Amino acid sequence: MELEAELLQQLVEALYAPRIANGIAPGSVVAVFGADGELAHSQGFGVDALDEGGATPDADTAFRIASCTKSFTASAALLLRDRGALVLDQPITDFVPEFHWADRHPDAPTLRQLLSMSGGLSTDDPWADRQEGLTDDEFRAVLAAGTPRDSTPGTTFRYSNLGYALVGQAIARAAGMPFIDVVTAELLEPLALTATGFHAEGRPGRTAVGHRRDVDGVWHPLPFSSPGAFSPIGGIVTTARDLARWGAWLASALTDTPQPGPLSAASRRELQQVHRTIPTARPGVEEHGYGFGLMVEKGERLGHTAAHSGGYPGFSAHLRWNAPGGFGVVAFENATYAGVSEPTTALVDALIERAGGGAQRPEPWAETVALARAADRLIDAWATDAGSDDLEAEVLSPNVAADQPIAERREVIGALGVTPLREESVLEASVSPASVSWLRAATGGPVRVRIVLAPIVPARIQTLAISRENPRE
Repeated sequence: MELEAELLQQLVEALYAPRIANGIAPGSVVAVFGADGELAHSQGFGVDALDEGGATPDADTAFRIASCTKSFTASAALLLRDRGALVLDQPITDFVPEFHWADRHPDAPTLRQLLSMSGGLSTDDPWADRQEGLTDDEFRAVLAAGTPRDSTPGTTFRYSNLGYALVGQAIARAAGMPFIDVVTAELLEPLALTATGFHAEGRPGRTAVGHRRDVDGVWHPLPFSSPGAFSPIGGIVTTARDLARWGAWLASALTDTPQPGPLSAASRRELQQVHRTIPTARPGVEEHGYGFGLMVEKGERLGHTAAHSGGYPGFSAHLRWNAPGGFGVVAFENATYAGVSEPTTALVDALIERAGGGAQRPEPWAETVALARAADRLIDAWATDAGSDDLEAEVLSPNVAADQPIAERREVIGALGVTPLREESVLEASVSPASVSWLRAATGGPVRVRIVLAPIVPARIQTLAISRENPRE
């Protein structure tokens, strides 16, 4: 990502400063990070606490990140899956036998369904956000009373914190140690995320105080909840600097040079694919849904973006990155459900527009280019009734003649009025490096040629399509 520091500051100030001035939160911090996780820009606004010792937060001020924690929970689950300690398609009752539907339906949700927010549970944000400190025994007592079934597991998206609390129980059972210890030992320590943990007390540096605003506009400080059975849904406390490094590590798996780490690049990519679709009307997004612990957006204009919001009593957080552009943003505010995702999404969209980040068509392979040139020579031969047997055998997969005889292909070339080339065609990349298309002149108007290579070595053309180019409106 290449953006001038002055432009970054202007964008950040325009989007975030008014929120503090308008009383949306006492304070906030924003950090823009690059592909390596280093901060390209960070800026704080307001204060991290409203007492006399309050200070402007910065990239090293710790905030509770609420549901941004879920990407850590999902990563821990996949790490154990990769080791064979659990299977994503196991029912949750294999790990938490106390779970049962209140209507006694026999179909228990699987770990995969819970991770993708399609476990049949209902949405539960306000209730779940107050349950973090439950002990395991208290949680199991809640489960023993039965759980209402909102929908058939595996069919419907419902954002369920309870589902992630259940996943946390499964992680602990599969690993043979408490959930918090698994995340700490397997993810935080190997990645040197030293400012990240599940306890607000005893931390180095400053920790922001969460606040609630009453109907008269008066801010009230809120205590931190204690770690417990619901910590997998949102218990992590961290800094913008550490969370940027986490986001960049996950995002790197979508590149050709993934950063090393405890979870494989393949599994990190798995987190960032849509596993449960969610309808959206957001411009520029053609594919939208929930991955594992992350929201995922894909589109021609906005590229591939992964994100998650966090809302907890006293705090609002958002983590978002754009894989093609190689950048992301972390933002925290110290007010209950302040909705910091809104300006953060706008900031990432603005950076995509200015620095790139939309879907990028891959460069065609050298073999694709060579066979495209050979296809042009073949079309010239067909257009002039010249012999072409040797060239056909050299560049075409046998299925081409079987799909449409060469004699018919020659007739199509004649009917379209394709004329011999006068100069080399300009190739246009497609969504695959094994395919290209280009325009050729013809007496009845330009025609489009498209080739697709067969998945074999040596390379051969499996698709050779030639059709009239429809004028664009």
